[in-house]
Amino acid sequence: MRYPESFVAPMRLELARLGVEDLRTAEAVDAAVRETSGVLLVVVNSVCGCAAGKARPGIALALEHRPRPDRVAAVFAGADLEATARARSYFTGRVPSSPSVALLRNGKLVYMLERSQIENRTAEQVAAELTTAFDAFCGTPIPA
Repeated sequence: MRYPESFVAPMRLELARLGVEDLRTAEAVDAAVRETSGVLLVVVNSVCGCAAGKARPGIALALEHRPRPDRVAAVFAGADLEATARARSYFTGRVPSSPSVALLRNGKLVYMLERSQIENRTAEQVAAELTTAFDAFCGTPIPA
């Protein structure tokens, strides 16, 4: 099912206000992965209540933290179908879930926060989980 843009636009804006880049095509996803030196955070945004009440607010809090990913982008499940499928193709070994948050380094998945880890937490707990991942994977030397 594809949601109309008028329906998802306000949810996109929540992340856009934080400087999150909207990736709406498979080509845009590939370019973001290919062109990012360092760590790319990819949000799989969605219309569910846990995205609105926990994931997006948690991401907002986490992005205030340093270190943080070098680039932050999002696809929207149910709206950007091809982009979402392409993003998920980089999340090797993971079952598709939305919302979710992935960290990619050199195009390889190094961290994943899935819906099952979001829906039973508060926004503050989601932020804490993400900042722990930022500390582990962002701002550290890239192994050869």
